[in-house]
Parts: sequence; C-alpha cells; structure tokens
Amino acid sequence: MAHIITVGNEKGGAGKSTVSMHVATALARMGHRVGVVDLDLRQKSLTRYLENRLTHAQRHGLDLPTPEFQDLPEVDAADLAEGEDVFDRRLALAVGGLEADCDFILLDCPGSHTRLSQTAHALADTLVTPLNDSFVDFDLLATTDGDTNKVIRPSVYSEMVWGARQTRAQAGLPAMDWVVVRTRMGSQQMHNKRRMAEAVAELSKRIGFRVAPGFSERVIFRELFPKGLTLLDLKAVGIGQLNISNIAARQELRDLIAELRLPGVKVDF
Repeated sequence: MAHIITVGNEKGGAGKSTVSMHVATALARMGHRVGVVDLDLRQKSLTRYLENRLTHAQRHGLDLPTPEFQDLPEVDAADLAEGEDVFDRRLALAVGGLEADCDFILLDCPGSHTRLSQTAHALADTLVTPLNDSFVDFDLLATTDGDTNKVIRPSVYSEMVWGARQTRAQAGLPAMDWVVVRTRMGSQQMHNKRRMAEAVAELSKRIGFRVAPGFSERVIFRELFPKGLTLLDLKAVGIGQLNISNIAARQELRDLIAELRLPGVKVDF
C-alpha cells in the first residue's frame, strides 16, 4: 500500500502548500511514484502549482518529474450508504485511484477544520504540520502561560490529531508519525527563536510529535510558483550556477526530506 503523507494544520499562511509542493516533487525527482490530492477546495494552491508545472514543461519542452494529480471525484448522494459522509467517500475514491500505482500519496489540507481534513489526518502514516516560527502561531499546538511560556493544555488541533491516532489504532493501522515543521525561521539566533525552540521541544514530549527544520522566508519560493518549479528544477531549466541563498534553500529541502524518514527514501540530491 502507498504511504500516505498528510500536510495539515488549522491555520492559513503556515506554508502547507510550499511544503506539499517541494516534498511531492522532490520525491518524484528521486524516482518515487507520487500522487497528490488537494483538499483545499477553496484556495487550490497545490492544484494551481501542478497546473503551472505541466504548462511550463510543455511550453518549453522540459522533462520535469511531476506527481500524479487526482481530483476529488463527484459522488451521487443516492450511492451513499446510510450514514456515510459524502466527503469520506470522495476522499476514499481519490486515494483508491492512486494507491495501486503510487509509493506515496500526499494529501494537502486546508487551513481550517473540515471533514476532509479530519479524515485525511486519520489516514496519515506521516503527518506533517508546518508551524510559523512565532508565538503568534504557537496556539495551533497548545495554550501557553503568557508570563512563563509554559504549556497549559493542548490545542483543539492537537486534540484532533490525538483523535486521529485513536481512530488508526482502532482500525489496526500502524501508528502515525507526527512531524511538526518550523517554517519561516529567521536567519539569526534571536532570543525569541530560542524561546520558540524550547517551547516546541517541551510540547513535543507532552503530545508526541517530532520537530523538523523547515524553510526560511525566501523570495525564491514565491518566484518559482508561477512556473510550477522547485529548487531541484533550476539546472533543468538552464540555471547552472546557484547563488548562496538558493544553495541554502536547497539544503533546507534536503534536511526536511531526510528528517521525515519516509520508508525507502534515500536523499540523493
């Protein structure tokens, strides 16, 4: 069976689509068969990214390894079993259409709590939760004391992940590997950055996730989106000499893929 990677949290602007784009295309470029399903039915950022990639490759005659995209199929309500949720059926059909031919299936969730997102979390063999490296966004994971930064209680999102883990256990599925990815990290070792690292590390022990380095705030990620490219495609499009910032961003991607510890994946870029 395909290994399912769910990229999700319940906040917009945390870099979910950026992480999804780069993880999926990096795996494809390393020779793995990858399928993707965009569950953000409103924004569809991942869908547009893949459309941009295919258009750019065709227009310029490029051979760009690209994940297979699977849209959510429409379902007639009359075909649902009694009590069955229509979104559960649509997601099951989408995953089913990919799993026979894919090593990995990546599910990109919206930045809100939806039925699709909830189900996708329960399906996750690996859950990747991008988190902006700021206490403004830390409440995605937990409520903290404003004076001491001590964790008071897990967030609603963390409790939802706990519920997803219980659902997997009841279904006899392997335990979920939850990885929180710190994104938009500053380049300097500032006091707030150290405090954030300490708080995330403490919380990881309480609610059971691993912490991985993510992407710094870099212009290159926004520049590549309209063409559907990643840092690993630059040589293929004729950019042979990378600048220091691009080299650093490429290393960030390499570190992230390695830290996800996906089965059968050996980082070779």
